[in-house]
Amino acid sequence: MNVVVQHRITDSEKFSSMNAEEVAGGGPPGVQLRQFLPAQDGSMAFCVWDADSIDNLRNYLDPATAGVTENAYFEIDAESAVGLPETAATGA
Repeated sequence: MNVVVQHRITDSEKFSSMNAEEVAGGGPPGVQLRQFLPAQDGSMAFCVWDADSIDNLRNYLDPATAGVTENAYFEIDAESAVGLPETAATGA
């Protein structure tokens, strides 16, 4: 499934020191980061993930970003979405 995570950044200094690729690379099997989209002002970021379940992603990502972001998760309606990364859109 394709999942968007909205990160409301609560500690911009810690957030800016984190490496998104390292955080993404530490995820469990079945979870892969496709896009990382930080706001210019540092207040928010959005990520597009391929995940086998929202719970699996949440159980990894919430502890990995604890004290740095507050996260909201939702499954993307891939049939109605525009501009999904090709691999996310096809589930590959």
